[in-house]
Amino acid sequence: MAKIISQTNLISGAKRKKMLALLAGHIPYAGPTLNYGSPFELLVAVILSAQCTDVRVNMVTARLFAHYRTPGDFAALEQEFLAEAIKDCGLYRNKSRHIIDTARILLERFGGLVPNNLAELESLPGVGRKTANVVLSVAFGLPAFPVDTHIFRVTRRLGLTKGKNPLQVEQDLTGLLPAAELGDWHHRLIHFGRTTCTARKPDCVNCVVRTLCPTNLAETGRIR
Repeated sequence: MAKIISQTNLISGAKRKKMLALLAGHIPYAGPTLNYGSPFELLVAVILSAQCTDVRVNMVTARLFAHYRTPGDFAALEQEFLAEAIKDCGLYRNKSRHIIDTARILLERFGGLVPNNLAELESLPGVGRKTANVVLSVAFGLPAFPVDTHIFRVTRRLGLTKGKNPLQVEQDLTGLLPAAELGDWHHRLIHFGRTTCTARKPDCVNCVVRTLCPTNLAETGRIR
């Protein structure tokens, strides 16, 4: 089995440009995989998605959003009831508390609306930078680049960044990519990380950017 270590080798600007063009051509469109009907529903879904697959979150929210859809609906719920309803998503006690507290704060401080700026979103319980950036990008179409585990892994392996934490990776990629395309690249890189550059068994042989990638398993015999 290939040894999995962190990649810290940056590729040249010319290779970076070619790599991004190949990825964009290979994955011309990749949209959100969480189902939602409003910014608040998206916020709830993203909170639920921590350490849980989007497929499972969509199964849970399909049941949940059939009856509860607004901050007012969730603010009125008992935590024990919501925890049981979202149990399949894991970490359900913390998530249920965060969702209910967030719903109440939205009603008290924001007129029942999800704020569209980073600082106010991060002030909500259970909402970190990644979750806030997802809401800004997906719900409001603002230039934000959420860095999840897939993007952190993929961009370092491809030599697009040497960032040692999600914030550094975010800063590097937002400096590299056009602001208007940040949302597209967020979804594109997640799709690539789920289908090709997977965590334990990357498909380097069939990877469209394998000749440019500094951690090409097919050539190096290991993945970094």
